[in-house]
Amino acid sequence: MVSDFFYPNMGGVESHLYQLSQRLIQRGHKVVIITHAYGNRTGVRYVTNGLKVYYVPLTVIYAQATLPTIYGFFPIFRAVVIRERIDIVHGHGAFSSLCHEAILHGRTMGLKACFTDHSLFGFADASSILTNKLLKFTLSDVDHVICVSHTSKENTVLRAALTPQHVSVIPNAIVASQFKPDPSAADPNHITIIVISRLVYRKGMDLLVAIIPRICAMHPKVRFVVGGDGPKRIDLEQMREKHLLHDRVDLVGSVKHHEVRDVLVQGHIFLNTSLTEAFCIAIVEAACAGLLVVSTKVGGVPEVLPSHMINFAKPEEDDLVIAVSKAINQIRLKEVHPVTFHDEVKQMYSWVNVAERTEKIYESISHMETPPLIERLRRYYGCGVYAGKLFCVVMAVDYLVWMLLEYVFPRSNVEVAQTFPYKRYRKLESLSAVD
Repeated sequence: MVSDFFYPNMGGVESHLYQLSQRLIQRGHKVVIITHAYGNRTGVRYVTNGLKVYYVPLTVIYAQATLPTIYGFFPIFRAVVIRERIDIVHGHGAFSSLCHEAILHGRTMGLKACFTDHSLFGFADASSILTNKLLKFTLSDVDHVICVSHTSKENTVLRAALTPQHVSVIPNAIVASQFKPDPSAADPNHITIIVISRLVYRKGMDLLVAIIPRICAMHPKVRFVVGGDGPKRIDLEQMREKHLLHDRVDLVGSVKHHEVRDVLVQGHIFLNTSLTEAFCIAIVEAACAGLLVVSTKVGGVPEVLPSHMINFAKPEEDDLVIAVSKAINQIRLKEVHPVTFHDEVKQMYSWVNVAERTEKIYESISHMETPPLIERLRRYYGCGVYAGKLFCVVMAVDYLVWMLLEYVFPRSNVEVAQTFPYKRYRKLESLSAVD
């Protein structure tokens, strides 16, 4: 598993990598994660169940994404692949430079590769055009692509000019036992609306800033709890100051994943104001914790929850106020049953199911033939009149770098790492649980 985004950073991609890796380990596979260093967290670390993480010292440029090195990452990546005897490279996140580079280098080394797209992108602005061209380069030579929703699949197929048969949909999931409802934790004298999100433009923070004063004015018994951090936090603080809402808007800051449930159960309604979303795991966690969800109807969100658990709104201020007001009335009329919500979500989303479906993809690509060098060049050449030629040069140089590394640092000189004793670890764990 390769991505710029992993713990201790918090988010949907990070959670996806961790949970999927844990379930694959439980199914008998060896999983290694490669990500960039986070502060002092560098080098090799072991997390739960012997999941091995390589924190590579690379420069972060924006939002935990690393500076592209093209070939600078290759020596480290090759050493890890040989040490850990890797068969499949699975990249996550279109914004991750590590992911794109790992797939390129992995294919050069003859490994199988697949990619999971967790985001939606447009087609018109400059950043989307550049990202889409980079994605087309990476996915031109990949064995399979996974998307987290059908909307995400359609978006990825169009952006990267892929054959739909080579793209599968496997949704995110949650550990339902970590989000058990607790109706007694909510304030009985108020209706509490929870927001847990990165406080950035893409998550619709401008809409949130606009609707909070209006909802507070319309409903005197409503209060907000906003979790998360980001550049838009200052806008929320200014709004709270301007409208004197200090006693009704609580900004709790960044929330660790194991603390999310404790924040959720304080509320009755969960509000998501995202402008674009491929899946939105946060609304699944909220529904599992027994909250009624109000969300903008964007991206893959309509595919996630049944209609009785969620109220939709257009990504507009007036429509969001109407949807939130409707949800407040539903709470007042006691139309929401938290335990029922939890039981339903528990049946709908499971990481075990996600791991089983991912495993089938691994098995299918394991039997595919590795394309020869000329076929890889042909695929890259078809990426555009000018870009295609550039991509061919990048790939050809990557092949030469690999040959140089094989000569200067022979495989026989790379020490093979010992496999973590998963079975023994589980046995000791079970014995300690009995004690």
